[in-house]
Amino acid sequence: MTQSQSHRSRFLFLLLATGVVALLLAGSLAAGDRTPAKKSVPAQAKDLSQYIGAETCKGCHEENFKKLETTPHWKTMLDTRRGKEWQGCEACHGPGMEHMIAGGDKSKIFGFKGVTTEKINARCLDCHQYGEEHSNFARSVHARNNVSCISCHSIHRAKESQFLLIAKQPQLCFSCHVESKPDFSRPFRHRVNEGLLKCTDCHNQHGGFLTKQLRGTAAQDVVCFKCHVDKAGPFTYEHHPVKTEGCMTCHLPHGSANPRLLRRSQVNLLCLECHTLSSDIDIPSAPSFHNQSQKYQACTVCHINIHGSNQSNVFFK
Repeated sequence: MTQSQSHRSRFLFLLLATGVVALLLAGSLAAGDRTPAKKSVPAQAKDLSQYIGAETCKGCHEENFKKLETTPHWKTMLDTRRGKEWQGCEACHGPGMEHMIAGGDKSKIFGFKGVTTEKINARCLDCHQYGEEHSNFARSVHARNNVSCISCHSIHRAKESQFLLIAKQPQLCFSCHVESKPDFSRPFRHRVNEGLLKCTDCHNQHGGFLTKQLRGTAAQDVVCFKCHVDKAGPFTYEHHPVKTEGCMTCHLPHGSANPRLLRRSQVNLLCLECHTLSSDIDIPSAPSFHNQSQKYQACTVCHINIHGSNQSNVFFK
C-alpha cells in the first residue's frame, strides 16, 4: 500500500468514526426528547356547588328581585344553556353560598359599590362585550375617564326602561358634557332637546375608533347622511371638502346662531376661506368681476347645488 493510499484510508476511517459518534449523540438527544413533558395545569374550574340560585337570593333581597323581573336581565333566569354561573343574580354578583352562610357578609360576594371602574366594567362586559355596540368600550373615552357602566345604567333602579338608563337623554349626557348643552338652545340647532334626535344617534357612547366617538367615517358623512340623504350623492361633480373634510367644514353640528348651522353669518365669507387668491393652492378663487359688497355677496344664489351636482362643474344646478 502506497503512502497516499494509507493517508486516504486513515481519512476515511476518521470520517466514518465521526459519523458514528454523531449518530450516537443524535440518538441520545432524541431519547432524551421522548421523556414525558410536564403537562400544563388547566385553570381551576368553577365550583358550581357555590351557586345557590336566584330564588335563594330573593329571601333577603325581595325588592331587588322584583325589580329585576321587569328588566331584560330577567332572561338570564330562563337561559340554562351556559350554566349556573351565567344565571340570575349570581351572573353579576358571583356565587352566593359563602355570602349566605356568613349571614349576608358583603365581603363574601361581589358588590358594585366601592370597587374600581375597571372591575365594574369587566363584570358587565363578561356578557356585553360581544357585538359592535359594546366591543370597543375598554378603549373608549368614557372608560379612560373612569366612567363605568353603572354611571349611566342601573340594573335595579333604572328611571328609563329602555337600556336601563338612570335618566333620560339628553339630560344624562349633559350631566357631564355641560359645554355642549348651550349649543342646543341656539336659534338654529338640531332638535335634541325636543326629543327628535338623541346624542347616541350620532355618537357611540360605548366607544369606537373615530374622534368624538362618532358613528361614521372620518368625514362624518355617514352620520349626517342618515338624515340628509339628498346630500349623499354620488355626484358627477363633487365639492371636494364634503368628501375630504366633512360636513363640519362649513356647519356646526350641535347648533349655531346662523341659518343652516353655518359657521359664518355671511355665506361668501365662509366660501372665501377657501376660494381666495393664493399661489400655494390650486383652489379657484372668486372671479374679479364678483363684487363681494353687492349682488355677489351670497355665493349660493348662483351656486345652488353646493354639495354636489350632476350637471354643472361650478354647481349652478
